[in-house]
Amino acid sequence: MALDQAKKAEIIAKYARGENDTGSTEVQVALLTERINYLTEHLKINKKDHSSRLGLLKLVGQRRRLMRYLKKSDLTRWTAIKADLGIRN
Repeated sequence: MALDQAKKAEIIAKYARGENDTGSTEVQVALLTERINYLTEHLKINKKDHSSRLGLLKLVGQRRRLMRYLKKSDLTRWTAIKADLGIRN
């Protein structure tokens, strides 16, 4: 299940850097983290859902690439988003 509009708007409002910001790296990482958390819980219940597991791995890879970019470009923003979302690395 995708994020509903209210939850998505709440995440965007929390992590946006400006008024009309919906695509900054922090917003993308936060939205991906929410989807990753949902799929992780889903896969704890549905252990044989391999297609969702592949989707989860793709999301984790995409988030990892975004975090790597953020670490290269602005280390303070990287540490802030990492601490706020509880991302390990």
